[in-house]
Amino acid sequence: MSAALTEPSWLSAYAAGQKQGWAQAVIAYADYYCVDGSADDDPEIAERLVMHRPPMVGYASRTGTRRNLDALAGAEWRLLVSARGQHRPEGMRYAIDNGAWTAYQRGEPFDESAFLTVVEKLGEGADWIVLPDIVQGGLASLEYSLHWMERLRGMPSQLLIAVQDGMQLDDVARLLSPVVGIFIGGSTEWKEATAEAWGLLARRRNCHLHVGRVNSARRIHICAAAGADSFDGSGPSRFSNALPRLDRAKRQPDLFAAADQSLADAQAASMDLVL
Repeated sequence: MSAALTEPSWLSAYAAGQKQGWAQAVIAYADYYCVDGSADDDPEIAERLVMHRPPMVGYASRTGTRRNLDALAGAEWRLLVSARGQHRPEGMRYAIDNGAWTAYQRGEPFDESAFLTVVEKLGEGADWIVLPDIVQGGLASLEYSLHWMERLRGMPSQLLIAVQDGMQLDDVARLLSPVVGIFIGGSTEWKEATAEAWGLLARRRNCHLHVGRVNSARRIHICAAAGADSFDGSGPSRFSNALPRLDRAKRQPDLFAAADQSLADAQAASMDLVL
């Protein structure tokens, strides 16, 4: 690894406890109320409050088209800023994608420099950051993501682990918490088939659940049924007339969402699932 590829200049203060960000505050709160995932680990521990998920959030791929940006802002969508694109949030709330999918599509190696550049510039204020992964790389992808999670230790934003074809719930369960969540990547078929299982795990661990590459009302409904906190797609960024239809789907709650089950129900149901 090149010596030039260093962690963000502002990160060491968080890692050393000299500064407190969103993640540090939330994990302290979650630990106090036993909603940090410990109740999933130990049946003797009881969650001291009920975790209610806010409405699902839609993220659109970053665009420079002002008409589309205005439409997205008016509908309270947010931007997904890719390491492989322009590093500008356009005045909106945003999250950071690591750029691995773009590299995979182009047959190129992962661009570590671009990822660290966008984290340096925008990581401190991001809603969450997708840890670098290997598209459809199974457990090799998880190992790679954990290497980066250690490099970014102390990050004030949420970090999401991209789960891929072949990964099992138990491969990632103990890594998750209110500040380390799940990004459902992988192939479209696998994503749709396993979304509910990941939603049950997200409830057990009280972590954020995001679904990538969602560009139809049908897939948004799958996200809602899984209890996803958020999803992203490129459709509203490219075609402003696609936004109203997708936004209507986003605003339809699923009253039986997997991630909204009781902790006991989520534990029982997810243990019975075979991915």
